[in-house]
Amino acid sequence: MVKAWYMDNDLSDQRLEHHRNPPEFISLDDLYKKTGVEYFNININTFTTDGVLDKIKKDRGYTYEDEIVCSKECLPNYEEKIKSFIEEHLHTDEEIRLVLDGSGYFDVRDGSDHWIRIAVSAGDMIVIPSGIYHRFTLDTNNFIRAKRFFIGEPVWLPYNRPADEMPCRKDYLHKLEKGFVDANINVLYVLKFLKLRLVKTKFSLDMAEGMIIFTLWYIALAYNYYK
Repeated sequence: MVKAWYMDNDLSDQRLEHHRNPPEFISLDDLYKKTGVEYFNININTFTTDGVLDKIKKDRGYTYEDEIVCSKECLPNYEEKIKSFIEEHLHTDEEIRLVLDGSGYFDVRDGSDHWIRIAVSAGDMIVIPSGIYHRFTLDTNNFIRAKRFFIGEPVWLPYNRPADEMPCRKDYLHKLEKGFVDANINVLYVLKFLKLRLVKTKFSLDMAEGMIIFTLWYIALAYNYYK
C-alpha cells in the first residue's frame, strides 16, 4: 500500500527514504487535495480478469499502454542514469504508472513548493497530473517494473524546471488554487441520487429523461468551470 511523507532537505543518496525529523506522513486524501495526485489500488494477481483496471482505463480514456523495467541489469551506466531521473520536471499530459513488481519513489511539489515523497510498490497505481513539478527515483531495491498508460499517442516529453510559462503549468496552478475536484466521485454521487429519486417518485419516462439531460448538463458545466 502506498505511503507518502514530507521530505527533508538532505541531498545525499536519493534512494533513501529522506524523512523529516520527526517524520511527517500525509494521507492519500490530503495528497490529492494538496497536489492533485490520484491513487488506485490494483490487485496484481487478478487485474487481467477482474475488470477493475479495464474500467479505470475506459473511464479515463487510456488507449495505449506499455511496460518498462528499470534495474541495474537493464540500464547501462546505472549510477549515472538514475541521477538523471531525479531532475525536477513536468509533463503536458498525465503521468500514469501501475507498479507490477519492485518499488520506487515519486516526488511531487505541494502548493508551498515542499517535496512530498510517494513510495510505490506492486499494486500501486498513481496518476501524476500534468503541470506539476515532480521527479522519480528507484529506492534501495534498485528495481521496478511498471505499466505506463497514455491517452492517445504516447507523449512523454519532460520539461525541466523552470517551465512556469507553459500553459499546462498555469492550468495546474489554477486547479490548485480552486481546489481539485474528483469528477468521478461527483458524477457517481449525482447519478446514484438521481436513480434513487426516480424510484421513489415513480417519474414518467419523459420526466426521467429530462432529469438525466439536466444532470449531464450540470456535470459538463461543473467540469468546464474547474478544468
